[in-house]
Amino acid sequence: MKVGERYLTKQVTADLNKKMVFVGGPRQVGKTTMALSFLGPDQTGYLNWDIPQHREAILKRELPNSPLWVFDEIHKYRSWRNYLKGLFDLQGKKRKILVTGSARLDLYRRGGDSLQGRYHYLRLHPFSVAELKITSQNDLESLLTLGGFPEPFFSASSIEAKRWSTEYRTRLIQEDLLSLERVQDIGNLELLMIRLPELVGSPLSINALREDLQMSHKTVANWLSILERLYAIFRISPFGAPKIRAVKKEQKHYHYDWTLITEPSFRFENMVASHLLKWVHYKQDAEGRQLELRYFRDVDGREVDFIVTENRKLLQAVECKLADTDISKGLKYLKSRFPQCEALQISAQGKKDYISGEEIRVCPATQFLKNLI
Repeated sequence: MKVGERYLTKQVTADLNKKMVFVGGPRQVGKTTMALSFLGPDQTGYLNWDIPQHREAILKRELPNSPLWVFDEIHKYRSWRNYLKGLFDLQGKKRKILVTGSARLDLYRRGGDSLQGRYHYLRLHPFSVAELKITSQNDLESLLTLGGFPEPFFSASSIEAKRWSTEYRTRLIQEDLLSLERVQDIGNLELLMIRLPELVGSPLSINALREDLQMSHKTVANWLSILERLYAIFRISPFGAPKIRAVKKEQKHYHYDWTLITEPSFRFENMVASHLLKWVHYKQDAEGRQLELRYFRDVDGREVDFIVTENRKLLQAVECKLADTDISKGLKYLKSRFPQCEALQISAQGKKDYISGEEIRVCPATQFLKNLI
């Protein structure tokens, strides 16, 4: 299976004509490869903070004579925002500036003036059904098994994918976390990272994690925020509305690398969460839409895996199943309370495709996911 240009390429091209472009996303998701595609064959204009010669050129402001500068991982430089502000204000009309990094570039505001109004921020996600143009059950199973990161996916080997996933956690800590965050108890943070995949699919209790790790609530909460900033996990909040008795506190969490989850139904749920978040982020970043990804659970125990809202109004409800089964009671309930909402129950292995009497679409996952991004 081959992939052409990444789904953000056209948007990056358009945005570079107006402002700086920041591209964030998990490490090894393909940001550098995409960025290099904008440069010539000799890659003149590429500057990586992690390469000593490039770092020296950045600090001395001895930058290559190129119409486009690509700054990779420059957010590890404490004064990076001031540096880019000065560069853009001086050279913005002569040069295009593309910045990539494996962290939330919109949150790492270390030192210096704000870059407000000088850049567009885009988030690059792993491969998805739509981006890979997947239509068959076998290809969906491959994506579910290998994950959406380019290296393990193109290896086409479940063994290599497992090795990559194990090594990925080490690189995340050694190359990203230690250079960006102040964490002393690395051992317990690693234990947290190992524990989290077992908790996917249920509301995440920080108190339970605190007891498991024998750490303070504040420390565990801070570590979870760090893992979010480094694009290791993402969290979604419950959906609440006056007409339903919804829970309103505990968040659920998922991993960008869904192969970490061993239980098949929860791995599938995590993959769908990643697909929906990719679509939501794209619509937010490229179109300015006020979308949010949430989940539904009420005090009577009714649940729906995912809710997409726009301007706080329910737009779509999605329930995930491993195989063909009866329509979820929670989905029926939510559809009855919000009849204008698009409601779907999708399955990883099922073959049924129909519209129920309650106007709920039941279909194989590929039929839904191929229409995202």
